[in-house]
Amino acid sequence: MAFRLATLRDGRAVLLDDGLVAPASTAGATARWWDLGRLTDGRLADPMAAVADADALHALTDAAGTPDGDPDGEVGLDGLGPAVPRPQKVFGLGLNYRDHVAEMDRKPSDDAPVIFTKFSSCLVGPADDVVLVGDHTDYEVELVAVVGRRCRNVAESEAWSVLAGVTVGQDVSERDLQMASRPPQFSLGKSHDTFGPIGPAVVSADLLGDPDDLALTCAVDGEVRQDGRTGLMIRSVSQQVAYLSAVCTLEPGDLVFTGTPSGVGLAQDRCLVVGQRIDSHIEGVGHMVNHCV
Repeated sequence: MAFRLATLRDGRAVLLDDGLVAPASTAGATARWWDLGRLTDGRLADPMAAVADADALHALTDAAGTPDGDPDGEVGLDGLGPAVPRPQKVFGLGLNYRDHVAEMDRKPSDDAPVIFTKFSSCLVGPADDVVLVGDHTDYEVELVAVVGRRCRNVAESEAWSVLAGVTVGQDVSERDLQMASRPPQFSLGKSHDTFGPIGPAVVSADLLGDPDDLALTCAVDGEVRQDGRTGLMIRSVSQQVAYLSAVCTLEPGDLVFTGTPSGVGLAQDRCLVVGQRIDSHIEGVGHMVNHCV
């Protein structure tokens, strides 16, 4: 009926309970996990196979998102890899919150969204270190939409039906490289190794009160820097999925980083420094803790 799909560090697909959803995850919390390979006779042992079969995941779980029977173990954030480890495509949407547009002294793009890519090699888990590059490496907490089935030309009204769910993401950005060319190109500055923490799990929309209006925050060393709601996006999740699917076929596991609210480091001249801790949280979806090295 509902699910939280995660990937252990050894690559196994598992279902989690809600133990890593609340911000209390920072205090050594754990989640119980059920091995999908065991539950499906190996058919969904690979997380990329699992994310492509949401119907099977729903059939295995109850309304709280947990399967019947005893769990196979417990895991903390540091025992998880990226929730979707090998997506074919990773999209990002720039300047998708008006408060962020204002703090960056830009104008909103009314005609078409600002789309860039993050290369999948940047993806890491919800507790992995972020390797800083230069003096202007920045944080950006984002809701990440996860495609669950192959689709093309999706109507906005149908967009949530093609998604497996959502996860928490950090669109870490090296601003000097991002802005180095004229006109700027975003993709390389957002794709250094470790610049894409995601997790802890792909959460199906039926576990979220209103998937179109979720609180999201980012704290650096305990100080909340970003505090917004996904309902304030200029272009909603549904609009983004419809727009992208009109251009190219979306595949199971494709990711869409949907934009970040105001409070980024560059706008405050407070980019990340070695030793800092980044806490990223989205209501009902989960929490990540990444340290800067």
